[in-house]
Amino acid sequence: MTRKNCRQTVQPENLLYDGLRELGMGTDEAFCASEKLHRYVSELELFNSVYDLTAAKNKEEIEVRHILDSLAARKELLKLKEIVLKQKRTAAASGTDEDFVIADIGTGGGLPGIPLALTMSDTNFVLVERMSKRCLFLENCAAVLGLKNVRIENMEAERIAQNSFDIAVFRAFRPLDKKMLRILLRTLKPGGFLAAYKAKKEKIDEEMGAVKEFVPSFEVLPLKVPFLEGHERNLVVIPKER
Repeated sequence: MTRKNCRQTVQPENLLYDGLRELGMGTDEAFCASEKLHRYVSELELFNSVYDLTAAKNKEEIEVRHILDSLAARKELLKLKEIVLKQKRTAAASGTDEDFVIADIGTGGGLPGIPLALTMSDTNFVLVERMSKRCLFLENCAAVLGLKNVRIENMEAERIAQNSFDIAVFRAFRPLDKKMLRILLRTLKPGGFLAAYKAKKEKIDEEMGAVKEFVPSFEVLPLKVPFLEGHERNLVVIPKER
């Protein structure tokens, strides 16, 4: 999408545009992405009371604590994508965007899946959600935002076929316990990655210590969320052995 398809000026106090620029997006890309993200925020605000999509109290909280927080991991996910595609090319002389899939497990109102899909238009996304009413909201959002790279799956994580995804993202505040970890890892293709959005490193070490028998290795990558100073955020990356 080129800049001519987007608004030519940025409104004052445009947190999304400013946040996208802080996250490394170019001017034109940030213009276009912020336009669509504002539409997504409007949908969240409009349907939140009906579908129980987020506990955010106001628009600013949605934009910072949910949208920009979701996008804080975008660069790291793009790096993981390159690693996976390189592995595929090495193993089978192939590996393209068409056969690469990122899943958002337990996506709820589409976080982080929709912001990521909107800003990674050449990557296929599957949003997995067990509640039918939320899936209706997600289908509507994908249509309104013109997200051709998004598919909605109305199912529980336990029902996902094995070896379905290259990367599975997981954004929730509950602990990553043994049961959930087994479920998430089995959805991954060999050589794939689980990427879990988490908060404090201290809590992560405690959490991962409880599941170390299932996790031979993992990496904690610090994330910087624009306008959320003083709140520690990390991405826990767990590889699935080939």
